[in-house]
Amino acid sequence: MSLSRRSVLGVAAGAPLLTTSLSFRKARAQAQNTIRIGVLNDQSGVYRDLSGPGSTHCARYAVRESGITQAGVNVEVIEADHQNRPDVGSTVMRQWMDRDGVDVILDVPTSSVALAANTLVRERNKVFLCSGAATSDLTGPACSPNTIHWTYDTWMLANSTARAMVAAGGQTWFFVTADYAFGHALERDTTAFITAAGGRVLGSVRHPFPNTDFSSFLLQAQASRAQVIGLANAGADTTNAIKQAAEFGITRRGQRIAGLLVFITDVDALGIETAQGLVLSETFYWDLNDRTRAFTRNLGTMPGNIRPSMVQAGCYSAVLHYLKAVREMGVAAAKANGAEVVARMKAMPTDDQAFGQGSIRADGRKLHPAYLFQVKTPQESSGRWDYYRLLGETPADRAFRPMAEGGCALVRS
Repeated sequence: MSLSRRSVLGVAAGAPLLTTSLSFRKARAQAQNTIRIGVLNDQSGVYRDLSGPGSTHCARYAVRESGITQAGVNVEVIEADHQNRPDVGSTVMRQWMDRDGVDVILDVPTSSVALAANTLVRERNKVFLCSGAATSDLTGPACSPNTIHWTYDTWMLANSTARAMVAAGGQTWFFVTADYAFGHALERDTTAFITAAGGRVLGSVRHPFPNTDFSSFLLQAQASRAQVIGLANAGADTTNAIKQAAEFGITRRGQRIAGLLVFITDVDALGIETAQGLVLSETFYWDLNDRTRAFTRNLGTMPGNIRPSMVQAGCYSAVLHYLKAVREMGVAAAKANGAEVVARMKAMPTDDQAFGQGSIRADGRKLHPAYLFQVKTPQESSGRWDYYRLLGETPADRAFRPMAEGGCALVRS
């Protein structure tokens, strides 16, 4: 068979087009079989240590543990810094979901950014797995069929820490509160528990977020003569406030500091000499039991060589359960309908090394126990990260706000 010059040129010209077409179809098929998880959090500011790169590390460990890639599913985990600003976070999320094919938004500390995520994900029918934010509104007035609130919330913190403080004699309170959605919600929920227990709130003051100088706010709290100064803030704001309270000698004059949201990374930043005696609540502690110790060991070296916080452990737990739902549904179905994935997750019991057995309610609240801890003295501690002594446990069915009291539209009366 002979070929004319024209036919040879035609084959030569068509080859690149054929190769490009095949590459395009291959890339498209790969994208259709790929789950993309976007870890959105504070990578550089006050919440970096308790969230940040450590949350991404834990999410990637969950992917490995799930075994889903061995089943032929591609999973990509990407990350971005929302700078604790709703506008920045919203811009990132829109780009991720509208252009980059992200299926899941994960973590999102800073409640104002999380509330924005809650809205955007619902509009686009994706999935929001919230580990870092605290506002209990996410399972109340702002509840969504596309959101699961995983690790902790302001109601849980108030239920555990404030109740214990009032029972121990802290009848009068003054709040130093971060002036954004999280701080407001934590003060609101804690106030409800204080007054229900017969205590009184003498006043409050709100500070900018983030903040470094707490002198004027602490002096107002000191002047109130309240028995307890409640810090309704978190991260570096909390550690700065506690350090400055110690410098002013506030606790030596009989007032007690209640860190309403304190993470193990905060205790490490404070140092055990300063933090000793603090009472706090968490839903995860790396040295709580054999399973949490195994989880921490299997994680390998965390960014910054830290122990995982409950927020970071929550990212692992949430991703692991999400991927179980994806395997049951299939990638195509999971990518097509985020609300259906969340419904599948709610129908399945949870179980993992970090939190043990649990469940997810109709309002999107993940249930597991809450633990009341006290920071050890230097003499009690065996070394760095051996910080907590367990004071008590609130069972999963009582650790979080009763579903009927949240005002979630997803809950049928």
